[in-house]
Amino acid sequence: MDSRGVHRDVDTHQHEEDPVAARRDRTHYLYLAVIGAVLLGIAVGFLAPGVAVELKPLGTGFVNLIKMMISPIIFCTIVLGVGSVRKAAKVGAVGGLALGYFLLMSTVALAIGLLVGNILEPGSGLHLTKELAEAGAKQAEGASESTPDFLLGIIPTTIVSAFTEGEVLQTLLVALLAGFALQAMGSAGEPVLRGIGHIQRLVFRILAMIMWAAPVGAFGAIAAVVGATGAAALKSLAVIMIGFYLTCAIFVFVVLGTILRLVAGINIWTLLKYLGREFLLILSTSSSESALPRLIAKMEHLGVSKPVVGITVPTGYSFNLDGTAIYLTMASLFVAEAMGDPLSVGEQISLLVFMIIASKGAAGVTGAGLATLAGGLQSHRPELVDGVGLIVGIDRFMSEARALTNFAGNAVATVLVGTWTKEIDKERVAEVLAGRVPFDETTLVDDHGAAVPEQRAEDGEEKARAGV
Repeated sequence: MDSRGVHRDVDTHQHEEDPVAARRDRTHYLYLAVIGAVLLGIAVGFLAPGVAVELKPLGTGFVNLIKMMISPIIFCTIVLGVGSVRKAAKVGAVGGLALGYFLLMSTVALAIGLLVGNILEPGSGLHLTKELAEAGAKQAEGASESTPDFLLGIIPTTIVSAFTEGEVLQTLLVALLAGFALQAMGSAGEPVLRGIGHIQRLVFRILAMIMWAAPVGAFGAIAAVVGATGAAALKSLAVIMIGFYLTCAIFVFVVLGTILRLVAGINIWTLLKYLGREFLLILSTSSSESALPRLIAKMEHLGVSKPVVGITVPTGYSFNLDGTAIYLTMASLFVAEAMGDPLSVGEQISLLVFMIIASKGAAGVTGAGLATLAGGLQSHRPELVDGVGLIVGIDRFMSEARALTNFAGNAVATVLVGTWTKEIDKERVAEVLAGRVPFDETTLVDDHGAAVPEQRAEDGEEKARAGV
């Protein structure tokens, strides 16, 4: 009997486990190759910028392969999680807690961005050319979306279109409806749940195969952005870039780290180390969405129950945009300073509250933060829209920090919601973070660990009914 209560015969299974260990070692080399590809991409970007820009389709193709898998993974995870829960109220409690936490942390991120932005005054001394003004105006075209449009957009045209259009919230809605329906069916729905469980294993295995293309995607993505940007833009806009990266670091390690330690008793460094490969993937593709499927798999492996992971992670990708909130705050102040028309405190607050509402759904899309910035300025201070062109050149480099911060925020949120709802196995968390229960990179699925909290709750209910 092992630490998870699973009976194993060591002698019988030793030969079966050795090949798995060997495959896991090979995935270690895969991520070393990603690091090498990133460095090579940077070198090509500086030495041959014309060639580097033409390599962009390599990065785009890899990210599109990952996005192809997001909808089926979210659907399977949520249906299995919700369908196996006996009481629908538990799902509602998880969703309510998650949304309340997301709203609170977005407000904190806005406040930190405002504070640092007002201290640095990063836009002073820059000059706006006609070319840059036109670039800023272009970003504002069709960027804004009204709240009714956003809410109606959550409803897919058909059940199938939720999967084909790649909309995370549409998939979330369909999966919740399917999960509740299977929950209501009781034992009659169990064969369907087993079938979806097999489909989930298939989908994660396909994802594991796609990950072997990561070095090629990382090389193309990094080479293209370095080739298009060049060193000149980085030097002239270094203050806003460095200030933004430092602000994101403060938010993650001080704010999120303190909350995680106080609520769950977990060190933020150990959690981020556990997610190291996902951060490398985001850094090389500049999209937090590329790591969404792996975050779901790793949070379940960590010991958080399926319902909590299935609801918190996909919802967080649309509502828990801590990095985007900080970016919108600092970028707005930057543009106003550069245009010689600083925002008053009242204008700062009203504009940025509008922007954080308008930014829902932008977490995984490269460049969506820039479009939201332009759209917000267009609706509140139209005379500042042209100034967005000043930041276009380095937006891709800032989107790295946006994506990394959004991802860290969602990982922390999943652990916190699991702790508050008592849907987390703390003993397993300690084992996983200590490295004693390694994540299986070949399947991305952990059949036993993810079910521990739910199974233990069911065992408790059965004992209570039996009078034990």
